[in-house]
Amino acid sequence: MRGGQSLAEALEGCLAEWSTRTGIAVETWALPGTDVRSPIARGVLTVLRETLANVEQHSGASTVSIAVTVGGSGLRMTVSDNGRGFTADQPTGGFVRMRAAFAEIGGSLSINGVRGEGTTVTGVVLG
Repeated sequence: MRGGQSLAEALEGCLAEWSTRTGIAVETWALPGTDVRSPIARGVLTVLRETLANVEQHSGASTVSIAVTVGGSGLRMTVSDNGRGFTADQPTGGFVRMRAAFAEIGGSLSINGVRGEGTTVTGVVLG
């Protein structure tokens, strides 16, 4: 991470800057108490930034909730918004890039939207 930042510190900085810039509230449920290898941290931040860009551009959400945990079974990231949700037959370019970023670090990513209720992005990297 930049300047020796931990993943938790990098996530906090990214979320604070984004929330200030967009006016969308961020609820942080959990951040990792231990650090992870740099490639995994970069993948998590890449997916988070893409997710936040999608929320900002498309969702109409007023709140985003995030939890990133690291344990014996690996890393789990969940980002949910209370926006419009979506129903998509074809994945968008952003979703394809997000899945590819998690695949590169040995993980998997699911994106679930419910029209009128919001979208949840969940990524798992097994440890």
